[in-house]
Amino acid sequence: MKKLEVFCLDDTESREIDSIHRGFRGDIYVKVKEEYFNLNFYDIIRLKQDFETEIEVYGVFSSEPNMIIVEEVKKELIIRSVENLFKRKYFDQIKPLSNAKLQNLELFLFSK
Repeated sequence: MKKLEVFCLDDTESREIDSIHRGFRGDIYVKVKEEYFNLNFYDIIRLKQDFETEIEVYGVFSSEPNMIIVEEVKKELIIRSVENLFKRKYFDQIKPLSNAKLQNLELFLFSK
């Protein structure tokens, strides 16, 4: 059994292209041992846009839980980032998803 697996809700090429253009991907799930974690990937351009909008509208910026900033929101960099986070024991510091949140998800193995 693998110690680390990366999943997504949509592993199509169109979703990959869309994520790169939008600079965001929130459907990444990581299985470490028997626990699952949901990560939110941003590029710096999208993060800056969200920051500026929230400051203007609400006067405060609140980041997404488990936000990971990458150079570009594409599969190869997401997988490499997850592997790096695993080596740095990042998943020991965050809360796994409950079984209730996983119950209705159809996850696809996110492979290179």
